[in-house]
Amino acid sequence: MMESSLKNVLVVSFGFLLLFTAYGGLQSLQSSLYGEEGLGVTALSTLYGGMLLSSMFLPPLLIKRFGCKWTIVISMCCYVAFSLGNFYASWFTLVPTSILLGLGAAPLWSAQGTYLTIMGNTQAEKAGKVGRDVVNQYFGTFFLIFQSSGVWGNLISSLVFGQTPSQEAIPEEQLLSCGASDCLMATASTNSTQRPSQTLIYTLLGIYTGSGVLAVLLVAVFLEPIKDAQRKREGDEGPPFWSTLLSTFRLLGDKRLRLLVLLPMYTGFEQAFLAGDYTRSYVTCALGIRFVGYVMICFSATNSLCSVLYGRLSQKTGRAALYALGAVTHLCCIIALLLWEPHPRQLAVFFVFSGLWGVSDAVWQTQNNALYGVLFEKNKEAAFANYRLWESLGCVIAFGYSTFLCVSVKLYILLGVLSLAMLAYGTVEYLEAKAAARPAAAEQAKPAEGEETETAM
Repeated sequence: MMESSLKNVLVVSFGFLLLFTAYGGLQSLQSSLYGEEGLGVTALSTLYGGMLLSSMFLPPLLIKRFGCKWTIVISMCCYVAFSLGNFYASWFTLVPTSILLGLGAAPLWSAQGTYLTIMGNTQAEKAGKVGRDVVNQYFGTFFLIFQSSGVWGNLISSLVFGQTPSQEAIPEEQLLSCGASDCLMATASTNSTQRPSQTLIYTLLGIYTGSGVLAVLLVAVFLEPIKDAQRKREGDEGPPFWSTLLSTFRLLGDKRLRLLVLLPMYTGFEQAFLAGDYTRSYVTCALGIRFVGYVMICFSATNSLCSVLYGRLSQKTGRAALYALGAVTHLCCIIALLLWEPHPRQLAVFFVFSGLWGVSDAVWQTQNNALYGVLFEKNKEAAFANYRLWESLGCVIAFGYSTFLCVSVKLYILLGVLSLAMLAYGTVEYLEAKAAARPAAAEQAKPAEGEETETAM
């Protein structure tokens, strides 16, 4: 049985790998490729807006109607539409397809989170292990494979765009307006953002689209559908449509979830900063577009390695220590980015920043997912839907103000949100510890921590 559940984890992981090889590469390039009138960042903002709308009600509905497997397949098709939209990039193609991708994103991630959690708990029951540990291990495996998609997608983009004849040096006066002092890059197209030839762009999009189609086929053919064992035990048919729709919001009645809203939101902010601002205002501005891929590879590689590492570490250190590590790392990066004046001579520094960003992003990715899964075990779909909802809200806001705020202001915003998120997280850990101390005896009988503190639904 272990083999078959591992096979399914791998199928999901490689499906996501292929899909996000395409999407990750495209996302990193939107702000640099379509700088005119801020089309690129606007597309990203509407994309996360779509994700925001869909995470309010689509995931529980689709999962209930089609099951986890087919929800994943349908959602993946929305991603493929976006790479097709890039072939003829204009307001009329990019914006609608990015909305479509956004609508598919929330069900995709909710189905993946639900699938792995059920898979892990079922497997743990058979093997007589702690559910939480197996789920953590599955998420770790998934994120290791999934995060490497950033490596491949960006490698492909840098190799394809590297075909451009060598570009002339970037003038010193342009370098003065790179980095934190950049205030107008979003709309101005500068010489360093010299567009690669249309042929090269089409080549890249062709590779990306093929990769997405492959992902759809892989999951459709090889993934086994699953039933939620918990629901079967309770023997009910599942609540009606409206209560499913409301379940996402009803979960906000839980004080812990209200406190944890800032964590996914900060994740949205920091990812938007890396994808929209770091790539454009630091890398493309000072080094040229062909370096965007390589710098993002460094982010993805450290992200991947740390994801696995944290999966193992969290069992020994507990999650609070990891959150502290992530927060301190980001804090140092943000302050350094405020002070640093990027210059082509300091090539290594561009990579150091994206690497460190990956170290702390991996904390948010793995630990937030596990935290939500553990604290809200009985309402998995609603919890993961909430997680995506707040994360995409963070992205919408951050990509939204991307076009008119200076980079330094964006960094100060990151600093503020990070500090608040960590305060709120500390409060939740304190409440959990207090709750666990009270019914210590009842704890032995229960599989997952935090169940007794679940508010009555």
